[in-house]
Amino acid sequence: MRLIAGFEYPDSGVIELDGEDVAGLPPNARDVNTVFQDYALFPHMTVRQNIAYGLEVRKTPKSEIGGRVEDALAMVRLQDFGDRRPGQLSGGQRQRVALARAIVNRPRVLLLDEPLGALDLKLRQEMQVELKSIQQSVGITFLYVTHDQEEALSMSDRIAVFNQGGIEQIGTPTEVYERPATAFVAGFVGTSNMLERQGRRIALRPEKIRLYDLNGIPPEDCQHREPGTVVETIYGGMFTRFLVELADSTIVQVVQQNALRLIDGVGLKRGDRVGVAWRQDSLFEIAPKP
Repeated sequence: MRLIAGFEYPDSGVIELDGEDVAGLPPNARDVNTVFQDYALFPHMTVRQNIAYGLEVRKTPKSEIGGRVEDALAMVRLQDFGDRRPGQLSGGQRQRVALARAIVNRPRVLLLDEPLGALDLKLRQEMQVELKSIQQSVGITFLYVTHDQEEALSMSDRIAVFNQGGIEQIGTPTEVYERPATAFVAGFVGTSNMLERQGRRIALRPEKIRLYDLNGIPPEDCQHREPGTVVETIYGGMFTRFLVELADSTIVQVVQQNALRLIDGVGLKRGDRVGVAWRQDSLFEIAPKP
């Protein structure tokens, strides 16, 4: 992100923005804006002054600045907060001011460096929806960096998973989650059970596994079934997480929505015998590293 913004320069290669190599240009000559994790708002300025600052630096005609600032305020739903200072705002409101300040310059690419990392869970989820709505309305490419896998899946049209400076996989959220290319992606994006079956290393998502009563009728649509022993149950409100030890001592994690439990998961306890089952098409093979 620092390379794209122009804060650092690459040792080799090119950085293309809409087909133009911008690797040698200073930050102010690139049509890119950044929203930082700490927002970096000027505390002595009002909200309007913060948003207008970038336009003033670019020497935008004064006749345009007022209208563009008001449009940006309306976009982030802060029309009534223009005269306040950052210290008088909540974390979510400051985040929206930082976003408005970046968007008002109408860049071709907006870089967002973990912009929701300082917010609590509920506000972060609300701001995810807001950001997606704003991105769709302005039509600007958002390059969004996050370590929150759920946030990456819910926010993105296209995901790149990095590991030690290299790209492990690029794809849509569905492709990256449902068909991870490497063991790292399978373990980093969501949770995967790694199994060794018939000389193959396979991964299986916890929500793809079905629990059933060994004395009852197993799920007919699941081709693979194994007995196991419950070693832990973790109640999570909307779902229950089970740790089940299989005959080969492998411990698999199973997640089931509480409304859709096949058996009374709340009543399960350590030591209970259960069956685990999954469909063949729920497995994905992890290819060995070259």
